[in-house]
Amino acid sequence: MSVSVRPLTGGEIAAALDDLARLRINVFAAYPYLYDGDAAYEAQYIAEYAAAPGAVLVAAFDGARIVGAATAAPMMHQKAEFRAPFETRGIDTARLFYFGESVLLPAYRGQGIGHAFFDQREAQAKACGANAACFAAVVREDDHPARPADYTPLDAFWARRGYAVVPGLTTHLSWKEHGDEAEKVNMMQYWMRQW
Repeated sequence: MSVSVRPLTGGEIAAALDDLARLRINVFAAYPYLYDGDAAYEAQYIAEYAAAPGAVLVAAFDGARIVGAATAAPMMHQKAEFRAPFETRGIDTARLFYFGESVLLPAYRGQGIGHAFFDQREAQAKACGANAACFAAVVREDDHPARPADYTPLDAFWARRGYAVVPGLTTHLSWKEHGDEAEKVNMMQYWMRQW
């Protein structure tokens, strides 16, 4: 299959909001996020994220169909709960880029698209003067009942990209999981790379 990966700009982002919302809901429904998503919330979230100065939204296309997406923006434009762990440690969020989601339909994995997502987001971070990038990944216990027997965490992939867990650097986010009536709080562990 032939997939092209490129950043979306201007009107392309607005035109893709519904597709991107569906993609996030589809991919994050699986373990480890188990997210029970809402299309209206997703479209608003993506639009707000893309509006941040310096933000980039990278999409993977199979023909005209979006099959994957990744976001990045300066940390200083993120919500307080994302910035706070860094600011508390004296890390300059003006020189730090936050990588949001990186979602890709299962049929397209293992073809280098994840590397292309990181390459393009890191290029944007460097172009904006950042000297480091980070992302947060949900923490689940090893014996979580929803963990598939064949589940492989992405830790080794992230480590090969030069990212490492920053011990004690976490935040907490809430979302509704499938089968639950209300949102629950989930711990998110930060990974970071400097250059």
